[in-house]
Amino acid sequence: MKAGGWTAVWFRAAAACVLTLCFGCLHVVTLKSQPLTRFGGFPQSTGPPISYETFYFGQKIDHFGFLEDGTFKQRYLVADKHWQQPGGPIMFYTGNEGDITWFCNNTGFMWEIAEELGAMLVFAEHRYYGESLPFGQDSFSDSKHMNYLTSEQALADFAVLIQNLKSTLPGAQHSPVIAVGGSYGGMLSAWFRMKYPNIVIGALASSAPIWQFPGMVPCGDFYKIVTQDFAKSGSNCDANIRKSWKAINNVSSTASGLQWLSEEFSLCTPLKNKNDAIVLKNWLQETWVDLAMVDYPYEANFLQPLPRWPIQVVCKYLGFSSTVSDYQLLHGVSQAAKVYYNYTGSTSCLNTSQTATGSYSRLDLPGACTEMVMPMCTDGIQDMFEPEEWNFQAFSDECNAMFGVRPRADWADTVYGGKDIASHSNIIFSNGGLDPWSAGGVTHNITDSLVSIMIPDGAHHLDLRYSNDQDPASVRAARAIEVKYFQKWIREAEKTASKP
Repeated sequence: MKAGGWTAVWFRAAAACVLTLCFGCLHVVTLKSQPLTRFGGFPQSTGPPISYETFYFGQKIDHFGFLEDGTFKQRYLVADKHWQQPGGPIMFYTGNEGDITWFCNNTGFMWEIAEELGAMLVFAEHRYYGESLPFGQDSFSDSKHMNYLTSEQALADFAVLIQNLKSTLPGAQHSPVIAVGGSYGGMLSAWFRMKYPNIVIGALASSAPIWQFPGMVPCGDFYKIVTQDFAKSGSNCDANIRKSWKAINNVSSTASGLQWLSEEFSLCTPLKNKNDAIVLKNWLQETWVDLAMVDYPYEANFLQPLPRWPIQVVCKYLGFSSTVSDYQLLHGVSQAAKVYYNYTGSTSCLNTSQTATGSYSRLDLPGACTEMVMPMCTDGIQDMFEPEEWNFQAFSDECNAMFGVRPRADWADTVYGGKDIASHSNIIFSNGGLDPWSAGGVTHNITDSLVSIMIPDGAHHLDLRYSNDQDPASVRAARAIEVKYFQKWIREAEKTASKP
């Protein structure tokens, strides 16, 4: 997410790229040249019908101070049909930045293994999202009210909720708890095990970019993976996208060219000037990135309704092998973009102010401007995008102008340990080879119990989705390994609990 997904949101200023996570997905916005867009409805689950109960738990607004002593109702969902009590395990989903019912409906892996493990499923909503609003409708009114929107507070919510469940729910007192999450939720599940090993016996962190922070991974690796996805999905596909930026510059230099672009891309609002052309380029860049995240092996509607292996379909329109005119090239680009935005054929026009994820939530902006500073950059050589450096100062200035705050660039390193995590245990980091977020993920074993599972044919948290007949063998194997680890952790917890 990044979705999940962690989904994920990240921002590009004129000389600064930064990420924050949105519904387990990635979302590109140009702060200086493009209006911030809004997040819309949730895609529907394609899995079988599920059943759960909805509950609310009184949480402290501030777990770490004493000036704010108010409480709010945190929503959580429970499914105990297969729970073997007493003492059966609890699979606990660490909610992302969104309505928890969406994650509940789309995390099919948990539903499919519940019976095998004899597990209760709990999906906990992240504070400030869905119905879990610390200050009701005033929760987003100003920085004072949004002061408690942090990952640290969210993790404390999860810990307190689990302690309450185990103390009040008959048969749960000795139940081992395993955290599960994808994208930003995956980051939370890993951090949850690190910070509260007394609460959860292990964690599955799917597509969790816990190292996508300053000084931990090269800022250009993310876009390299996006480019590789297109390069191997069609001949000349990445090269022609790289050429398209200059083609847009050339065609948009005249009024007639702007009109042609508007008509060719079936834009809802015609392009009027070069600034509008910049918006178009940013919108296309986001589209290619999101396609890399959701390059699933079957038809899916995680972000938009899409065909199976959508990048292969997109690249059919971009396979020019010889020099073509700017207009011919951009005709192919427009057809490729419409695979993403109009696969069903029901969209009358395309809106460049509406993002590829369909929407945008202002709730994610403060997180990017405080603790979730994730550098991104491009060079136009090893990737297929226009060159853009990472400039922390430019981003900091933008955050200060918008919210009156300066980001703490190294906070994630300080509070969560950065790459120095070998002292922790029982965390699975799963990553898809097609997922650009794997650039900031843990992709090698650190110890015997901090393990990496790579899914070469996997896009963003494919392992957490419902199983599908068209799933590649790599994700089937990954899920089987994950279950084996869960069973191992549960057995070890039972042995520990039985000792006098």
